[in-house]
Amino acid sequence: MLNEHTLHQLRTLRLDGMAAALTDPANQIAAAELPFEQRLALLVQREVDWRDGKRLERLLKAARLKVSSACLEDIDWRSNRGLSREVIGSLASGDWLRHGHNVLLTGATGCGKTWLACALGQQAARLGFSVLYARAPRLLEELHVAHGDGSFARRLAQLARLDLLILDDFAIAPIAAHERNDLLELLDDRVGGRSTLITSQLPVTAWHAWLDEPTLADAILDRIVHGSHKMALKGESMRKLANAA
Repeated sequence: MLNEHTLHQLRTLRLDGMAAALTDPANQIAAAELPFEQRLALLVQREVDWRDGKRLERLLKAARLKVSSACLEDIDWRSNRGLSREVIGSLASGDWLRHGHNVLLTGATGCGKTWLACALGQQAARLGFSVLYARAPRLLEELHVAHGDGSFARRLAQLARLDLLILDDFAIAPIAAHERNDLLELLDDRVGGRSTLITSQLPVTAWHAWLDEPTLADAILDRIVHGSHKMALKGESMRKLANAA
């Protein structure tokens, strides 16, 4: 039997995955007949898997996804929804995140934009990227308050470090002048290096008019639309379909 001193040393060294493997009876039985090198390889792999699991747990907790159970494997592929397996497959690989590209999801209320955004957020976390979900109106309000308490620059810096920022419910209400300015600052820090995923009931072609200030609208949309992946979801409300079922 493994002595407690050795287990304590493993945990002190933060090798919790190895410690768990060594105290797992099923693992001990399976590895009993293996040569030392193979047993060591199994222990190292258990440690790697343990750390990957803990990192994913931390990333998902920090992401605050509105639909924490959403994942790409559960996508409803009905043909009338406007989803492309090719596009989703490409996004699942994470290359858009590595290159700092954006994703723009549009469509009527209830068509699954938020769910899909959260599924893409979960996939990003699985790939090791940092993620944050926020409703656009709340985040803009938070930034407005940050001006007053002196934390605006610090909060912008925090948001700029995120690999993926999900802005849900973009353009859901009229935008104020200070919100336009804060939105430009937010996006300017992310352009070219970090990805932003935006969901909106308004089509992308209507965003310029919604921003209601031509110069700032041009600047904001240049940072959002350039190099982005666009999907316009269609079909009946998923909520109605779920209730009908």
